[in-house]
Amino acid sequence: MKRALISVSDKTGVVEFAKALSDLDYEIISTGGTKKALENAGIKTIGISEVTGFNEILGGRVKTLHPLVHGALLAVRDNSEHVKEVMENKIEYIDIVCVNLYPFRQTVAKGAPFAECIENIDIGGPSMLRSASKNHKFVTVVCDYNDYDQIISEIKETGNTKYETRLKLAAKAFSHTGCYDALISSYMNKQAGIETPKEFALGFTLKQELRYGENPHQKASFYEGSDCTYSMATGVQLHGKELSYNNIQDANATLDIVREFDEPAVVAVKHMNPCGVAVGKDINEAWDKAYASDSVSIFGGIVALNRPVNLEVANKLSKVFLEIILAPSFDEDALEVLKKKKNIRLMTIDMSKKVYEDKFVSVNGGMLIQNADVDTYEKLEVVTKVKPTEEQLKDLIFAYKVCKHVKSNAILLAKDNMTVGVGAGQMNRVGAAKIALDWAKQNNHQDFVLASDAFFPFDDTVRLAANYGVKAIIQPGGSVRDEDSIKACDELGIAMVFTGIRHFKH
Repeated sequence: MKRALISVSDKTGVVEFAKALSDLDYEIISTGGTKKALENAGIKTIGISEVTGFNEILGGRVKTLHPLVHGALLAVRDNSEHVKEVMENKIEYIDIVCVNLYPFRQTVAKGAPFAECIENIDIGGPSMLRSASKNHKFVTVVCDYNDYDQIISEIKETGNTKYETRLKLAAKAFSHTGCYDALISSYMNKQAGIETPKEFALGFTLKQELRYGENPHQKASFYEGSDCTYSMATGVQLHGKELSYNNIQDANATLDIVREFDEPAVVAVKHMNPCGVAVGKDINEAWDKAYASDSVSIFGGIVALNRPVNLEVANKLSKVFLEIILAPSFDEDALEVLKKKKNIRLMTIDMSKKVYEDKFVSVNGGMLIQNADVDTYEKLEVVTKVKPTEEQLKDLIFAYKVCKHVKSNAILLAKDNMTVGVGAGQMNRVGAAKIALDWAKQNNHQDFVLASDAFFPFDDTVRLAANYGVKAIIQPGGSVRDEDSIKACDELGIAMVFTGIRHFKH
């Protein structure tokens, strides 16, 4: 008679699965709560202690870590020496292992104490999954209840699972235990204060398969991290078609920018660069200003609002073609208006917690990891004879907050807490400034301030800005030729503020 060992934390569908195996003449070995659940359903089980001849000890920490379990899983059944040792040690083969693991992720997520989190590190479960997976030629391993039906179907059809199925299930189990260990590793490193571990593992689970990547010929998937709350991965989509790879990239950039502001703010992004950002006395005014910033580029863009979307704003939003609208919530009547647009994605995001995650960027054969760019400036130092007015200083700080999210080289212009010109991703800073300044001039903006993500190596950007009427500039400083720019500002009557922090964004 064949045997199945079943021990699961998540008991979804396990009673039905065990009953189906029992009906197919499998003996069911089980432990703890799973054994109790199966017996309550009238399914005959064998306790793990009956298999090992050894009682569970240490509060259940040790129960399946035994040669009579792992020998039954790891024996190569067409190896005569293995078969001989199995017979000599009176080991009975185990043909199916059904295990899912202690809820470590959920325990950490609920903010449990360290001791409780440690107790939810599964030892026996991963060991059995790995043993069964290694020996998938003979053993079927299952760690996902979504696979129960296929396993039962194949056994009914041929008396066993197909080899191809066992191989895929083994690969899934190794991915599952790998992710589980990565989550534990990340948690333990944080607890120990280790910022740069010698070895680094990531624990991500599949959120959705995407239709394609940046371009239609590229395949892409979206994976969710373990403990990030301020994320597209944890957002709730209320309406609209499926998200694309580029949607998620752009929306993530939008969330990064809107997080900068506590006051009512609206951020519009196109190709991961802001095309309109504004704050206002309320969300309606913030939208009006953000839209006015660049009513051309916003077409087909992503918009995030850090206040609930009301009916008045919804009516305005509905008149513009947008890919996604992100907000903490939508009023019912606002949702009704926006849902009339079939394809627009409407998503709620919890914006109450400003959690900052490390940033990961893949490179060929490796990965770069850095802390999030959180601090906007070290201190504000006026380095020119002319001092910025109070209003100019407010605009300078606003501009610098947004500028740090613009692709380098970056120049951003602002007036009255709204962007009026953006120069992004240029190979030289003067080129970025020219793009932003020409846009502002074309749209009749005046008396705006200028922010630069990095220092000026020459005074050419200052002199160009003066030609367009710029009266105040904010930049990090730090060039060996800072004095050239300061002298140019003094000569041209421009106030300049140093921040001490550079904000390259590649």
